[in-house]
Amino acid sequence: QVQLVESGGGLVQPGGSSRLACAASGSIFDIYAMGWYRQAPGKQRELVATIPTGGSTNYADSVKGRFTISRDNAKNTVYLQMNSLKPEDTALYYCYARLSTVAEWLKPEDYWGPGTQVTVSS
Repeated sequence: QVQLVESGGGLVQPGGSSRLACAASGSIFDIYAMGWYRQAPGKQRELVATIPTGGSTNYADSVKGRFTISRDNAKNTVYLQMNSLKPEDTALYYCYARLSTVAEWLKPEDYWGPGTQVTVSS
């Protein structure tokens, strides 16, 4: 009933920039937070940035000052602007949303996108 679809990513040179977008669609009642996580080969999935509805953004220390998360609430879309990319930013980036559906409007749950690959390499 709910889908998260990511776009953006790909191959980027070190020091370059890239922008990810993720749109949530379906029978959404309310969105409480959206964000991005990433998983590099052989590593656990880790938080990159989150942006709660009406709250403050939160960033991993490794991306502070380089990445910026933002939301378009009218479009149920979250963005991740990534600047000064480093090879260690290479990972599969997952979109995340904590939301409730029309059918279960009192029970917010976590939803995930399928992931989009970001590779930083020369």
